[in-house]
Amino acid sequence: MITARVSVKGRNFYGTVEDGKIRRIKGLPYGVIEYTGEEYSLDEVKILAPCEPTKIVAVGLNYAKHAGEMKETLTGNPVLFIKPSTAVIAHGDDIICPPQSSRVDYEAEIGVVIGKRCKDVPEEEAADYIFGYTALNDVTARDIQKADGQWTRAKSFDTFCPIGPFIDTGFCPDGKRIRSVLNTQTKQDANTKDMLFKIPKLVSFISACMTLLPGDVIATGTPEGIGPMRAGDIVEIMIDGLPTLRNFVK
Repeated sequence: MITARVSVKGRNFYGTVEDGKIRRIKGLPYGVIEYTGEEYSLDEVKILAPCEPTKIVAVGLNYAKHAGEMKETLTGNPVLFIKPSTAVIAHGDDIICPPQSSRVDYEAEIGVVIGKRCKDVPEEEAADYIFGYTALNDVTARDIQKADGQWTRAKSFDTFCPIGPFIDTGFCPDGKRIRSVLNTQTKQDANTKDMLFKIPKLVSFISACMTLLPGDVIATGTPEGIGPMRAGDIVEIMIDGLPTLRNFVK
């Protein structure tokens, strides 16, 4: 199943996507799906971020080559940080480079969307708590990250978490090619098989610390090849089997 969150004439709602159309559902998509009977073509709607997370729990240094390019030492556990919900934007929206930063980077990632309240979940049960998957760009003010010595401010500016365009509930993230493309030039090109900590481990590890709620997102880490974006650029996050996430830089 493919789900979306869209706006039509100022009304925001969730729906399922099939054959270029969206069927409106009642309420949230995380439980039993009930349809309202409304149906729209995708060119009639504005695509919004596909979920409304209370938080984005991001994983740093989850690909060894990326840790190497950042000159960071790997530890025995996933490295976590939080991106605020106010950083979220949709496919097609603008990434705004803040005046405080002179280098704003792209980071291609798979986003894991949680489907039900998740606390102290064993790895072998993690799949039961995952609603689906989407593309995500963990935008980062790299100079601020280096200056601060920690990551919160650099990762948290408004517009620094593009997600979407849709959520695929049947997607399998194993062995998938993941790329970032800047102005048609491929910058990152790796495979999810190279993740140091696989998704079930991440769900279990994070839920042992904090409760994940329906719609929350885990950003699973970026591979090597990060680099800067500038005003006027177009950045695309491409994950085999998922729709491309495309945003403009201002």
